[in-house]
Amino acid sequence: RKGRGHRSRRSAPSENAAYFRWTGDLFDTRKIFDKPEALQGIRVLELTTLVLGPTTADFLGEFGAEVIKVELPPGGDTMRYVTPEATFWKNAALGFLPENHGKYHVGIDLHTAEGKELWKQLASRSDIVVENFRAGTLDGWEIGYRQLREVNPRLIYVADSGFGQWGPFSQGRASYDAVAQAVSGMIGITGFPGRPPILCGIFLGDWFGGIMAATAALVALYHRNKTGEGQFIDYAQSEGLIRSLDWTWVRHGLTGTDRGPVGNKDEAQVPAEIFPCRDGFVAIAAPRDEEFYGLCRAMGAREMVRDPRFKDLVSRQLPVNREALLLLIRNWAAKRTRVEIEGLAVKHGFAAARGATGEDRYRDDHLRARGTVWGYEDPLYGPMVEHGPAPKLSETPGRLRWAAKPVGWHNEEILTRLLGLPPSRIKELEAQKVVGKWADRPGAKPPDGWTAGRNGS
Repeated sequence: RKGRGHRSRRSAPSENAAYFRWTGDLFDTRKIFDKPEALQGIRVLELTTLVLGPTTADFLGEFGAEVIKVELPPGGDTMRYVTPEATFWKNAALGFLPENHGKYHVGIDLHTAEGKELWKQLASRSDIVVENFRAGTLDGWEIGYRQLREVNPRLIYVADSGFGQWGPFSQGRASYDAVAQAVSGMIGITGFPGRPPILCGIFLGDWFGGIMAATAALVALYHRNKTGEGQFIDYAQSEGLIRSLDWTWVRHGLTGTDRGPVGNKDEAQVPAEIFPCRDGFVAIAAPRDEEFYGLCRAMGAREMVRDPRFKDLVSRQLPVNREALLLLIRNWAAKRTRVEIEGLAVKHGFAAARGATGEDRYRDDHLRARGTVWGYEDPLYGPMVEHGPAPKLSETPGRLRWAAKPVGWHNEEILTRLLGLPPSRIKELEAQKVVGKWADRPGAKPPDGWTAGRNGS
């Protein structure tokens, strides 16, 4: 098709008005708590630290699973102290809140015989266990899968780790997100040619890994529903990132050549890049021919459509043609604002969006309407604003119920409700330091001024 006179096949907004009214009502966030939760009745027992394991359980909890987070008192999860520039908010670490919503927090010293027995009793009443210690650690403590399946054959056991539970690179090795990005090969394709690689600005291996591990747990639940059998899930963080690197490994396997860094451009979807503009940065993508024709119209450069270098995607992918095209777009974008380019994208049918800041997303009416920016009242911390569930399910929507709590916050509730321990026995276990609560330090303890029996106890 020729670019001259081409009309986009996009439907006008008015043509879709009835559809958007219907979907707006179907997914109305005001109705979320009137609808059931898909994983209601599923119990997840979690013994994790930092990000990968906690996110695995957190994603399940967003859709209704009861998540019991066991920590070693009094300090608890290391992530309670991982916070940017040592910033604590009401004694909570900013890094701990996003992956610990709606969980019950129990403090048990699993080095003690009594603590191990409590753990096994909780596992016998659970559907899923999630842990992310170094491979073999919990088995060495005699509370891993081999021991727990004896008390609960239906148990689904998710072992998150850096490099897996077996293989020559697994034994004794710790992993963090930066390590996973390096060993997976991810940093080999980030950054700009001739410069050092760049780490992703978030814990991508952890968050992406949590999604994959939670998905595996759901697959195992489906299998158990058919067979009654539990199973052991071995998830390696580094391998999850390898799986996310699209055609990087395919290219080497089939052609023998490595993919290198290309900066802010895309080698396959052309044009697609982060472009500087008058008031910041904007992402522009128009790889499909119809989208490219629209971009040419927006630029007032219809002649580009007839240029043999840009006639189709394959031609635009050739490096010399790609660089010539991106230079033309850069020069055009540099003279315009983010809002102006976004408006032209809607009008002419290509993709464009401003480089958003945290404040942009926080104040975004679209994200607030969809519950992606989720405001709620927490009984301990008061008004909270966090990320809401990303997938929107019409009949069983995800939700946030309460914020992460201090170490051991729910000891009495869980040990009494699930294990039937009377208050006197819990006090004995506390005196023996088998069961415990928070240390008197930011990250582990409640907000200053909190008093037991008040403020959400």
